[in-house]
Amino acid sequence: MISLDAFDLKILGALQDDGRLTNQELAEIVGLSASQCSRRRMRLEEEKVIAGYRAELASEALGFGVIAFIQITLATHSPDNAKKFRALVNRIDDIQEAYSLTGDADYVLKAVLRDLKSLSDIVNNVLMPHPSVAHVRSSIVLDRLKESGKLPLRGP
Repeated sequence: MISLDAFDLKILGALQDDGRLTNQELAEIVGLSASQCSRRRMRLEEEKVIAGYRAELASEALGFGVIAFIQITLATHSPDNAKKFRALVNRIDDIQEAYSLTGDADYVLKAVLRDLKSLSDIVNNVLMPHPSVAHVRSSIVLDRLKESGKLPLRGP
């Protein structure tokens, strides 16, 4: 972890709100010169604190109307089986996020899909038949209460 001061945190917070800010716009928000902001931003990028920039797409506007969380229990708990499951998950574009868990399920997956038939296809034709998988349980999102990719930045 690198050392961040209050200006670095202000830069990161502003970029979390709008990654398209120019160095001049960032300087006005943070209270530094544009050249100082540029140097700090480059350092944060080089140190991989800023991992990248991307466009945030509106899933519903593009026809993705279903979000599902899918809990997976593996058939056996071995490194080889986990590796096979990881490879499977990485091949499925509909799965946006995947996490290994403690508790009842081994994994939880977040899938964004066009419709319920797409969810059925993934569950019944991809996940359940896979030899690494013992149990699949899905939950469909009814309403999104909060969505944020922002980190809760606080001062040093």
